[in-house]
Amino acid sequence: MTGRHTGSPLGPPTADMYPRLAASRGAAPAPGAAPRPEPASSPTTVLVIAKEPVPGRVKTRLTPPYRPEEAAQLAEAALADTLDTVLRVPAHRHVLVLAGRPGSWLPNGFEVVPQAEGGLDIRIAAAFALCDGPALLIGMDTPQITTGHLSPVTSTHAWDDCDAWFGPAEDGGFWALAMARPDPSLVRGVPMSTDRTGSVQRQRLVDAGLSVRDLPVLRDVDTASDAAQIAAQTRGRFAAVHANLARAVAR
Repeated sequence: MTGRHTGSPLGPPTADMYPRLAASRGAAPAPGAAPRPEPASSPTTVLVIAKEPVPGRVKTRLTPPYRPEEAAQLAEAALADTLDTVLRVPAHRHVLVLAGRPGSWLPNGFEVVPQAEGGLDIRIAAAFALCDGPALLIGMDTPQITTGHLSPVTSTHAWDDCDAWFGPAEDGGFWALAMARPDPSLVRGVPMSTDRTGSVQRQRLVDAGLSVRDLPVLRDVDTASDAAQIAAQTRGRFAAVHANLARAVAR
């Protein structure tokens, strides 16, 4: 989410782009499909911070070998897989913090709010400010996540013996950040998109006197090599789209 990567920012969103709840905008289940089971309750709000998958504005480091339209297809698949996984864990609220407009990739069950303007640290801090209780924030760059990756933070006893959870990324950033009592000031000013973002962010938590527990290290989708390795770890939409595009690129 916050290691070395670049991309063109989207223009500032406006409030009328977003429904309060995604139910009226999300895709309906396929005919005959089993309904998604309702997860048990949890005190934790799960936030997904993401960009609308617009060609030329997402996953720019995948180009080349992929064309901007193909990079956006991979981004959309990664986001869709992430949202589906998040809905399968218990949460007080499921919230998509979005730069851009919702699309057909958005499933039912998410509250959708616009991202704040500013740098990534400001936008993440503003997302935490939406919550008055425990909150977990993840991005759209780790489609390989499973409910097992998230369940330690969303379980009933997630906060019994810690104040924060931290998910480091291989590139030096982080893929997950959670606080029992969200404090936006602990994120503001952290240098983003560097190979020390994760270490600085984690140290911020420790310096504030918080007890921190760590989640597994995961790889972000930033480069074509990352995409190939992550696609090999999952059977979701990201893997399927990657397989189709890889065949096209090879021709």
